[in-house]
Amino acid sequence: MSKVEKYIKIENLSVSDELFKFVNEELLPGTKIIQKDFWEKFDSFAHELTPENRKLIKIREKMQMDIDSWHIENPNIIKKEYQKFLTDIGYLVKPGLDFKIDTKNIDYEISKVAAPQLVVPIMNSRYALNAANARWMSLYDSLYGSDILQSDESASERYDPERGEEVIKFTKKFLDKHFTLKKNSWSQVSKIIIEKKNLVLNLINDNTTIKDNNKFIGYRGKKDKPTAIILKNNNLYVEIIINPEAFSAKSDPAGISDIILESAVTTICDHEDSVAGVDAHDKVLGYRNWLGLMKGDLKAEFDKNGKKLIRKLNTDRKFILKNGELSYLHGRSLLLNRNVGHLMTNPSILLSDGSEIPEGIMDAFIISVACLHDLKIRKNSRNGSIYIVKPKMHGPKEAKFTDLIFSKVETAIGLKKNTIKCGIMDEERRTSVNLKECIRALKSRVFFINTGFLDRTGDEIHTSMEAGPMIKKGDMKTSAWINAYENNNVDIGLACGFSGLAQIGKGMWAMPDKMSDMMKQKISHLEAGANCAWVPSPTAAALHSLHYHDVDVFKKQHELKKRKKTQVSELLNIPIIKNPNWSVEDINKEISNSAQTILGYVVRWIDQGIGCSKVPDINNTGLMEDRATLRISSQHIANWLHHGVCSKKQVLEILKKMAKLVDKQNINDNLYKNMSPEYDKSIAFKTACELIFQGRHQPSGYTEPLLHLNRIIKKN
Repeated sequence: MSKVEKYIKIENLSVSDELFKFVNEELLPGTKIIQKDFWEKFDSFAHELTPENRKLIKIREKMQMDIDSWHIENPNIIKKEYQKFLTDIGYLVKPGLDFKIDTKNIDYEISKVAAPQLVVPIMNSRYALNAANARWMSLYDSLYGSDILQSDESASERYDPERGEEVIKFTKKFLDKHFTLKKNSWSQVSKIIIEKKNLVLNLINDNTTIKDNNKFIGYRGKKDKPTAIILKNNNLYVEIIINPEAFSAKSDPAGISDIILESAVTTICDHEDSVAGVDAHDKVLGYRNWLGLMKGDLKAEFDKNGKKLIRKLNTDRKFILKNGELSYLHGRSLLLNRNVGHLMTNPSILLSDGSEIPEGIMDAFIISVACLHDLKIRKNSRNGSIYIVKPKMHGPKEAKFTDLIFSKVETAIGLKKNTIKCGIMDEERRTSVNLKECIRALKSRVFFINTGFLDRTGDEIHTSMEAGPMIKKGDMKTSAWINAYENNNVDIGLACGFSGLAQIGKGMWAMPDKMSDMMKQKISHLEAGANCAWVPSPTAAALHSLHYHDVDVFKKQHELKKRKKTQVSELLNIPIIKNPNWSVEDINKEISNSAQTILGYVVRWIDQGIGCSKVPDINNTGLMEDRATLRISSQHIANWLHHGVCSKKQVLEILKKMAKLVDKQNINDNLYKNMSPEYDKSIAFKTACELIFQGRHQPSGYTEPLLHLNRIIKKN
């Protein structure tokens, strides 16, 4: 328990005074919910749900003990015997009859649009606003500021005319490809007007129009002098901005000053892996930002170049349809909320026995009450739904428990059943191998399934800890089980009727400065059948959106339905190496890479409370990291230690060496505190060591228990 918490007694609950004040003075007003009724129902349901929550965690622990024992007794794995054993202990569940999900009132951004999905830490209001507003992004700015175009001035603050020209050439090729003209190229267009319901483009010596006039949706301004042209391809809108007076339009014969892309159509506001929320103060900060987003009044003040700026939510984008009617495009991303999973508890509220409340139960209640404000104004969900992404569920029973939590919340705050929708993170092994039944448990709520390579690998290592030493981390991405895991997620989603109704997602691009590489590689997510994939920044969302113009994902999903389905046995290929013959140099290199990653992330988490940031890796490449990165790295070293691939002394020496490197990498951070040379005085260094040396004994290999404990120590 945090020493700084002060509590107010309400019935059988002890509530942090900061949380109590927030709920009563900010959250509930305007909802018609009476304070006394809210706390009475919250009290009742929290005490009703907590025993089941604890029971499910005990089941995890028992299954892990059984699996550990089986591997010790069966050093040579026979797949059929292994699969039978997992079935006998209830880890594997026999799939039921085929079915289709029947979730109602899903917004079209989820059901009908394939597009990038942003993930943003909710505790940072400015980042949250940037993400919400990233539905509309400048292609000019995104190209000019990224490494997609190479020039001498790419890293300079000075404007490079040649780079500007390359941006314009790139955008004209984009328009030619997806809004093809009947004659010539967009680069030859000198003027754009609207005649009747048609887009007319003046060429130097001729006129033309686009081949498919159905892609022309509307405009702003006057027909003979429009200021914007609204186009649509693959259900994504594109705006051509026309302003001959703008600096960016000086060299454009048609006066085009920018191309605005519909980019992050959905955004996950994250209360989980990307934040460091350990007490009531942290939780209230996140809850308050979410409440502001749901009310539509969140603002963030900041200084830039000596000027004080205020950021707020964008308004809807007004335009005229080609038939002359006034219309609007939604101004911000559809916002989803990722709650905490079933494992962690939080000292914000204490139950009657003095124990901390399960954090996921608290999240579900407070986040949903905040959404009541949006359900009145319908600025986020036009269809009146609440979207909660639920991470780290282990198997169908835990999915069913999530359904129970949401049902209790709906009862408590007066919502119709299934108003709260659920996104399933397919990132734990027991969920992957039972995905169909996990979806069945939430078939009237599910709006999303998403794979997570890092967490899934962390759980793979921990679950099979006793099976043997794991292959190198870099080799995991090409191992048999990973390919089966990614394919299975799509296969099951399609078989359960997700296409055209719910999202099938893929994981994060972790290198925000490597946009050129992203553009070459991330299109594979669409080709694999994903109608959304995670990006780390608004710029990445804009650039990744280009892929969704290239690929008709729903058509691709229709094709994938015909392929041979992945078998559960393929997911059970444990990535161990029987007789590792790596050199000491290879082993040290692998450990150094993981140790540097762990330290670089943990030192910011513990010392500064930063849950997600761009952390330089061992080669000084900036990577967006959260707890999933930490989980796989710490579990991998723990596995090698357990099987004698390396020694504790060897790992500790490498940790100290990497701590010096991390200190050097953060030399320009005024808030940073060195871990070296007084390692024993650094709570961050101590935490990193514990994550590795106690890794085998952490629940499912999670990092949260040790991170939260040591962050509270640091704060106090």
